[in-house]
Amino acid sequence: MSEMELYDLWCSNVAGEPDLLSELTSIKEDKEAINDRFYRDLEFGTGGLRGVIGAGTNRMNVFTVRRATQGFADYLNQEYKNPSVAISFDSRIKSDVFSKAAAEVLAANGIKVHIYTELMPTPCLSFAVRQLKCQGGIMITASHNPAKYNGYKVYGEDGCQITLRVAEIIIEKINSLDMFSDVKTSSFDEELAKGNISYIGNDVIEAFYQNVLNEGINTDLCASSGLKVVYTPLNGTGNKPVREILKRIGISNVTVVKEQENPDGNFPTCPYPNPEIREALEVGLKYCKEVQPDLLLATDPDCDRVGIAVPDGKGGFALFSGNEVGALLLEYICQQRIKKGTMPEDPIAVKTIVTTDIVNYIGEEYGVDIINVLTGFKFIGEQIGMLEAKGEEKRYIFGFEESYGYLSGGYVRDKDAVNASMLICEMAAYYRTQGITLLQARENLYKKYGVFYQTLYSFEFDGESGMKHMGEIMSNLRNAPPAEIGGLKVVKFEDYKESTCKDIATGNVTQLTLPKSNVLAFYLEDGCKAIVRPSGTEPKIKTYLTAKAPSHDAAVEIEQKIYKDFTQSMK
Repeated sequence: MSEMELYDLWCSNVAGEPDLLSELTSIKEDKEAINDRFYRDLEFGTGGLRGVIGAGTNRMNVFTVRRATQGFADYLNQEYKNPSVAISFDSRIKSDVFSKAAAEVLAANGIKVHIYTELMPTPCLSFAVRQLKCQGGIMITASHNPAKYNGYKVYGEDGCQITLRVAEIIIEKINSLDMFSDVKTSSFDEELAKGNISYIGNDVIEAFYQNVLNEGINTDLCASSGLKVVYTPLNGTGNKPVREILKRIGISNVTVVKEQENPDGNFPTCPYPNPEIREALEVGLKYCKEVQPDLLLATDPDCDRVGIAVPDGKGGFALFSGNEVGALLLEYICQQRIKKGTMPEDPIAVKTIVTTDIVNYIGEEYGVDIINVLTGFKFIGEQIGMLEAKGEEKRYIFGFEESYGYLSGGYVRDKDAVNASMLICEMAAYYRTQGITLLQARENLYKKYGVFYQTLYSFEFDGESGMKHMGEIMSNLRNAPPAEIGGLKVVKFEDYKESTCKDIATGNVTQLTLPKSNVLAFYLEDGCKAIVRPSGTEPKIKTYLTAKAPSHDAAVEIEQKIYKDFTQSMK
């Protein structure tokens, strides 16, 4: 069916959604706008949907959500007897609408639904799946994307985002469905009255809090530490749970950024509500000039990522990267658990392949086995599940990824900014009692292990032509890999799609054991590295660069040379 035929079909089927019909009517004479909305189906990736909110097959709307949910329902009813699903949603535009739409489809397919009464963080969805013994979960969120986006994450009965195998099955079922005629739906209020949909109670929320608190190591020091915090939930779901946890561990001097305190999917003061970028923290940093806290804490809209800034000693505030915070937390957890005698035998920490290699040195220092997994926190969750299956889940002490996601316990199987916020504040409070700032703690880490300077660059490729160009770039890098990058020789080349690792000096090729993924890794001289992969949720190619050097300035200089070369390959 052509784009215009699809357009006409939608115009005749969306009368019940006035906003969608109005949008379609407004683009009647705009072929480019019609093409962009209908040239493809919004892709159900390895974790679900993510896209711009609006009308069409290539947009997030109640029809694409219902179709995806029908595919998920067909899978659940095929695999389980009397399945149930937990649902949560964040503050984004139409998140509440999409969550109810998903619940209506599930209930119409005979699947019991447990849904939160108000917006709740992603980790609370993972927790509810496990706590309520559900067979699946749905989180309506686009994480840290701009306001025009929303998304739909699917979880398995283990509380992890679904595996590649399950995603393939669901995708096949979705693709067999007609958007309008093959989807079952029902009335939310009627299903609620029948008991087929029920609200998740405060008992589940309290159990989540208790599990987070159980991960504390030195929380008894927090109340008397004098730690001063500025906190922003970036208009998302973190406001209540993060503040509640900080209150319970005794961090009482918390100034909340008022402009970003309450839920608002328009994100009026932070167009990119991503704690990885400085722009999202600008309002919070203005508060810091007045309050002069020990720490600025920022959680993203679905509260699974957290970013920080600390006094730089020069009157300003320095932002820490996800790699730096994760390394600091791992060092702190190892030191303190050994000191308190709570370190398990044969401890394990898990990181993604694009996350800092300083972790390997920390693991060696404290006798912690470091496991590398593909990008995506579900692969960290998978490792926890594998340990649990062997009765060894207590061996897991920490997992993190460079994109500001952390988790220190197995009670959920996704990154948890509530847990991470508590640990970061506890760590800062502990160091404060020792007369050490977090800035000094970071310097001590680099003095001990060397400077690892990591950067992430995203290259955007919008529209149909952009998607094609992304494929060409990856193909060129795969088939004709560079011999050197930034003046440094490539000593090893890994292709995770082909599952091969080539030693450049010897020519020997070995097999990689991780699942296949469209990722290329170039290992350079002197411990430097460049990794490139297309985003699974956005029209972007991401490059992760690592420069290792004795000093920060030297590392920055090396990184810039590597970046210059990679910029050329992205054109």
